[in-house]
Amino acid sequence: MIKVLSVIGTRPEAIKMAPVIMELQKYPEDIHSIVCVTAQHREMLDVVLNMFGIIPDNDLNLMTHNQTLPSLTSRVMMKVSQILDEIAPDALLIQGDTTTVMTASIAAFYKKIPVGHIEAGLRTGNPYSPFPEEINRRLTSVITRFHFAPTKRAKMALLNEGISDDYIYVTGNTVIDALHRILIKPRPPSIQNMLEKIGISQNHKKLILVTAHRRENFGEPLIKICLGLKALVERNEDIAILYPVHMNPNVRKPVFSILSKVKGIHLCDPLDYDVMVHMMSESYLILTDSGGIQEEAPALGKPVLVLRTETERPEAVKEGVAKVIGPCTKAIVKEIENLLYNQNMYNSMARVVNCYGDGKAAIRIVNILRENLRKNIPFKLV
Repeated sequence: MIKVLSVIGTRPEAIKMAPVIMELQKYPEDIHSIVCVTAQHREMLDVVLNMFGIIPDNDLNLMTHNQTLPSLTSRVMMKVSQILDEIAPDALLIQGDTTTVMTASIAAFYKKIPVGHIEAGLRTGNPYSPFPEEINRRLTSVITRFHFAPTKRAKMALLNEGISDDYIYVTGNTVIDALHRILIKPRPPSIQNMLEKIGISQNHKKLILVTAHRRENFGEPLIKICLGLKALVERNEDIAILYPVHMNPNVRKPVFSILSKVKGIHLCDPLDYDVMVHMMSESYLILTDSGGIQEEAPALGKPVLVLRTETERPEAVKEGVAKVIGPCTKAIVKEIENLLYNQNMYNSMARVVNCYGDGKAAIRIVNILRENLRKNIPFKLV
């Protein structure tokens, strides 16, 4: 029997790992699936795991108040190394580009355990944007045996870095798998209550959904984003903005300071994933610096404006359903008003585009693992 250890640190990792873990559990005669969480993000992680019915076998509970990258890295290294010694898995599965991902992959390398990297090959080319994620995923790629690339472009990025084609598999992105699982479920009752509270149902206002929390937007960029949102509602009475605010104090302090008393802007705590998906479906357009939302919005036919200076997910930009505008006050106002009042421009972006997958990525990933782990093929760098 093959032992596969999946390590998860954050809410986005849990969302994108959940379909794979659920697929692994379909083969108890072949695969012993073990789940370990570092809890790099505690509260938001737990909600997602409960939603998908995933119970961790090991909970390292490593999150601390105002944790630093060096301290988190050292704690993950020591604790994951201990788990690897205890379990001795045949493979380690990680997803994305967080500190948990990079550190767990190095810990596995030290034990000569093959690494499977879900969502491999995303690149911006800027080592400090996103920070520290761009370097996290590059380091992880050097160690990885199974590169599960979400798109052909991601595969090309890996090939350009000298990764052997024999180790790269284009599978689609597992976030589309997760999205499909949520959309087939009944809409949570809280959605209608929230829409009525915001005033969407009664006043027929257009809902603009906002998320902004990335480390590179801390400080002045986030202030510019908030000022852009404030200007929007002051200039346009027919919109309502919903902004689920990340729990990080570097986000909450400026956001609530600038926007908490602005009419037309509704701040709330982060939404449960199923609620967030349905709120995306209800929105007119989405403004975000999130990676996952850049993938989900095109699948829902929602225009997405990216609050960053570059993106590692250019497929939607190429398709014309996403646009990178940066954390710029004037650009936020200009681009959103273009979509509010230029119907042709809006229609060109409000299209369902499946550039990140067909909802079967988890099936492909598990089939690849089942087929290859039995072969015990030697791992080479080239």
